[in-house]
This record gives sequence, C-alpha cells and structure tokens, in this order.
Amino acid sequence: MPEPDVPTLRTGVLALQGDVREHVRALTSLGLDPVRVRRPEELAACDTLVLPGGESTTIIRLLRTFDLLEPLRARIAGGLPVLGTCAGMILLADRVLDGAPGQETVGGLDVTVRRNAFGRQVDSFEGPVEVSGLDEPVHGVFIRAPWVEETGADVEVLARAGGRVVAVRQGALMATSFHPEVGDDVRVHRLFVDHAAAHLPTTYDIG
Repeated sequence: MPEPDVPTLRTGVLALQGDVREHVRALTSLGLDPVRVRRPEELAACDTLVLPGGESTTIIRLLRTFDLLEPLRARIAGGLPVLGTCAGMILLADRVLDGAPGQETVGGLDVTVRRNAFGRQVDSFEGPVEVSGLDEPVHGVFIRAPWVEETGADVEVLARAGGRVVAVRQGALMATSFHPEVGDDVRVHRLFVDHAAAHLPTTYDIG
C-alpha cells in the first residue's frame, strides 16, 4: 500500500537504458507499483512516467527503435506528468546546447539545457541542494550532468547549484540535473508524485 496520503498512480519508468532499477526502488518505497516501460501499450497504461539518467543520445535512438518516441511526444502534449533526471532532463528539453550532431529530444519543457555542462565523468560531484517545496536540502549527485541555460516564461526554477539552474518544473513536467534516485531519500520522487496527481488529465482514472 502507498504511504499515507501518497496518490495511487499507474507509474512507469522508461526502461530502455539508464538508472531504471534505482527509480523503481524509489517509487516502490513510496508504496507505488511502478511498471518498466518498453512498449507503446505499457506507456499507454501509465498515469505518470520517469525518464531516468543514462545516455540521452542512446535513449532517443532506442525510443525510435521501440516505436515509443512519437507516442511519448503525444502523451506529453496531452498532459502526461513526467519526471526527467539528468539525461531525462535533456530528453524533456526543447533545446540542447553541446549536443551530439543532429541530437533530438522528446521535448515539452520550454528550456535550453547544456549537455555535460558540469564536466566529464571525472568531474562528477555530490553536495546539498535546496529544492523548492522541501524543508531540508537533498543530497545531489551530479554525474556528467546538464544544467539549464535558459528558461521559458512558464518554467518554475526549483533548485540551483553553483549558481546554475538544476531543477525545474513546467505544468506536469519536472526535471533535475542530479540523480534523486541515488540513496534512500525519496522526497524528490514524492514531490513529483504529489504534483503529478494534481496535473493529471481529467480523462485518466487514477484509482
């Protein structure tokens, strides 16, 4: 059963590449029963979705291979709540700087992100991040992380690190540069789930 006051949602984690197991564990610890999404019919059954960290160019290629890219774009356009972390942030961004040649995104989030902005793998770091809506800082894990270079008028900045924007929200979409799935602190996931429940399209049954 979910924790007290946790909305009951059909929650999916895109399971093509990246930190799938860690996100599943975080959502499960909230009492949810997340589904690993690899097929269009699994996506269609979800009320919310997590796009995990990994390699953004690999994930976008696999989305096409598994016939998920256009269905996912359509669901996001229709109001699907999505949490994107690290590479997931890049996938949700409408614009990418320092991307691979011809790099595509899923889009939907009116931001410009800079890929690998904090540096290469050896430049990975950890530290406290104050996130709007949470009483105490979270432990941010930044691994080849992007940052948000520009935000659209409707984008809410949720967190900064070193003066750079590292967490944002726009409507039903939320994205972080860091990896909230690392460790036992699931407050970012809880923040997303609570916000998602308030932004579900009314045509979806979340019971």
